[in-house]
This record gives sequence, C-alpha cells and structure tokens, in this order.
Amino acid sequence: MKILIVLGHPDPNSFNHAIAAGVHAALMHDGHDVILRDLAAEGFDPRLSVAELDGKGAMPEDIRPYCEELRTAEGIVIVHPNWWGQPPAILKGWIDRVLRAGVAYRFQEGDGGEGVPIGLLKARAAVVLNTSNTPDEREFKVFGDPLDALWRRCIFDLCGVRAFHRRMFGVIITSTAERRRAWIEEAQNLCRSVFHPQA
Repeated sequence: MKILIVLGHPDPNSFNHAIAAGVHAALMHDGHDVILRDLAAEGFDPRLSVAELDGKGAMPEDIRPYCEELRTAEGIVIVHPNWWGQPPAILKGWIDRVLRAGVAYRFQEGDGGEGVPIGLLKARAAVVLNTSNTPDEREFKVFGDPLDALWRRCIFDLCGVRAFHRRMFGVIITSTAERRRAWIEEAQNLCRSVFHPQA
C-alpha cells in the first residue's frame, strides 16, 4: 500500500519527529511503500499566492510532487503538535496549497464553488497523530477538540476519506522517556491496525 506521512514540526529533535520516524519504520517493515514528508526540513513554502488562489493558473512546480503524492496515496498519516488548537503554519500552508481543487476535491459541473465539494482522494483511511501540553480534561472541557473537527469533517470527510483515526499524546513536556517510548509504540500499532501488512 502506498502511504503518505506528512510531518509538521520545525524541530528535528521534537517528539513529533520521533513519532513520524517510528511510524515510518513500522509501516516500511510491514511492506508498505511509504513516503515521509518533513515539511520544515524540506523548506516547504506555506504561502498561498493570489495566482494559486484563483485556481486558473498552472499548478506551481514546487507543489506538483506533493499534490501527486497526495492524489495517489492509499493511506495518509499526519503528525503535528496542537498549537492554539491548530496545526503549525507550515502544515496549514500544505493544506491550503496541496489539498486543492482537482487534486483533493472537485465541484459538480456548473457549480461555481458554492455547493458541496466531491472528494477525490483515493486513500482508504487517514490517521492523525497529535501532541499536546494541555491535560486531556482541560483540553476537552475548555477548548473542545478543534483539531478533530478540522481533520475529520473539514478535510478528510470532505475530500472523500471516510475511515478516520486520531490520537492525541500528552502531556509531552512532563513525560518520561519510558512514556514516550510507549506512545511511539501505540502510534505504530494504531497505524499497523489501520494499514494492514502487505503480503
């Protein structure tokens, strides 16, 4: 299975990087064709230009590989921290520039963009792995869960990926090395259960 992992964290020593590396290793071990995109390390430009916004110009060459990987992925894994109830800016820019009309969704013929998009992604399932420094009780009681709404309903469901799984790990800042190892194993097991090993 072709699986795309997208990592949105600027620090190569972050726990997010450790999660992404662990999941990548586990899925490769299971025989999948895995692409790991570390957006910060690659210098991904998150800025959406006016030319891209109107959708009438040619697709910029710098995002063409990202769009093709997303379009052809059979499984998707997103890894990022919870910053202000949102993904980091570099990952939000990936959403803005890569989940574009003609790649992730389309409108019915004659629709000027006011209707409900039709999802185009072929991925059978998506997994989102988040980290947080807010205890669960406060996170859900005070803030709700904006990341779940974003990824589950606003992105993957709209783009045609119905099987959705998500896990928030925390509190990161006070966690022990042993706890982090257990979380990485949990992330690996979740992804392995969603994306079954290749024969």
